[in-house]
Amino acid sequence: MSISAQNITGGENKAAFILGMIALSESMWIVWSAHFSPPRFFRYAGFEQASTPGLLGWISALLVVMGFVYFSRRLPSVRANLLRPSWLKLLALLVAVASGFCEEMIFRKWLMDLLQHKGYGPLLQLTGSALAFGFVHAVWGLMRGSLRAALGAMIATGGLGLALALVYLASHRIVLPCIAAHFLINLLIEPGLVLAAVRGEMSARPEREVRENVTCRMPFHPIRKGRHFCRPLVK
Repeated sequence: MSISAQNITGGENKAAFILGMIALSESMWIVWSAHFSPPRFFRYAGFEQASTPGLLGWISALLVVMGFVYFSRRLPSVRANLLRPSWLKLLALLVAVASGFCEEMIFRKWLMDLLQHKGYGPLLQLTGSALAFGFVHAVWGLMRGSLRAALGAMIATGGLGLALALVYLASHRIVLPCIAAHFLINLLIEPGLVLAAVRGEMSARPEREVRENVTCRMPFHPIRKGRHFCRPLVK
């Protein structure tokens, strides 16, 4: 399935609804978790130990941000909305704050510490965090009913979950660098990622393949491209 002009426009209202629901649900989790004891909540998030991760923890978090944003730019909607101000970007800011706290405190801090307390080593902690994170985010690919896209989303976000789990370990199990990295990633790639899911870009072929396919359909003589020949439809 190639990316058509119709696929890369529209979907803003649906994306706004999805972003709003994410921000609302995860914000409710934060409020519910913090209202008993706000100081304890922020202490659990690592604010009192911001210097403990050291240079390695903070630099590794920055590298994860740069790597995943670069990887996500392959989606047209992410590229188009990376730095473009809009009302959807404002919703993305709310999502970035809410998901940064909620998802990192669950998938990194709580889950990995739970596995450690049960006697599992770092390898299983990393694996469990990555698999759980990827499985939950497979929903992005299912928005257009594509199992292929769901698998791709699960692998991509599972990779991100693994990278953030490594940041957590490199930060001496202080989750604040993971929260900061997650915040920056969502701030930059949203609303583009949700728009890409709504528009079906996650199940589309890479742009290079689409461009080559268009080139092959031009009414010219066969063109040699590497080891392949593009044969014209019209002679």
